[in-house]
Amino acid sequence: MRRVRRHRVVRLTGDGATTARGDVLAGEEAMEIRVDGTPWTVTMRTPGDDFDLALGLLVSEGAIWRNDQVAAVRYGAGVEADGRRSYNVVEVRLAPGASGLDATHTRHVYTSSACGICGVSSLEAISRDPHVTTDDPRLPVSELLAMTERLRAEQSLFAGTGGVHAAGLFELDDAGRAQPVCVREDVGRHNAVDKVVGWALRERGLPLRRAALQVSGRASYELVQKARMAGIAILAAVSAPSSLAVDLAQEAGMTLVGFSRGDGANVYAGAHRIVT
Repeated sequence: MRRVRRHRVVRLTGDGATTARGDVLAGEEAMEIRVDGTPWTVTMRTPGDDFDLALGLLVSEGAIWRNDQVAAVRYGAGVEADGRRSYNVVEVRLAPGASGLDATHTRHVYTSSACGICGVSSLEAISRDPHVTTDDPRLPVSELLAMTERLRAEQSLFAGTGGVHAAGLFELDDAGRAQPVCVREDVGRHNAVDKVVGWALRERGLPLRRAALQVSGRASYELVQKARMAGIAILAAVSAPSSLAVDLAQEAGMTLVGFSRGDGANVYAGAHRIVT
């Protein structure tokens, strides 16, 4: 289980020169998640923060929403080809009384790192009402625009590989200052958000009533839904949102920001939360 791997590459330049050198690649490995002993899904991810990824994914699918619904999380049995333990199986045991997974949470056997909630069995399942509701915090525009650079400053894996996405959770104080409390990186942007949500479930509890989420890349429907299920009122992305992401943000009463790059941003929904 490695977060990075070195690889020999041939560097080409426009003048025809070639140079052999080492490069650093972001790790990507399959991880199986089992719930109460039953295989649930296999997802591709960058190793690290695996327990948070599993918990965040369960929150995103509406299977859990409180930390006390989880009795235990641990690595299961699994070995590499050379016989070493793989740490690529995570077992989640739910607490007695937790609703757990029902038929609407049926997932495909395999989920790629690009997949968010594409494993659920129906569109009705992914549009279901969340167990938590968003709060109504206010975020000064200067703090909003600063979140992009603050997130980038914490992206050590991206700095070394250039090949991962990031998600950063910012807590908002009474003055509206946005303080980063959790940053996660992964080859899958949905995984990065799930890792943040899983951390928050353990460390802060849900819903995240006074928080904003900054993500690298674009804002898809899946990312808005994941933020919604965690109770996050403000989601900002470096790139564009999709049309369905905007529709869901408006329906959920969330604030959705795109093209947030330090010198400006577009607010697609919930502009009242951004204080100019």
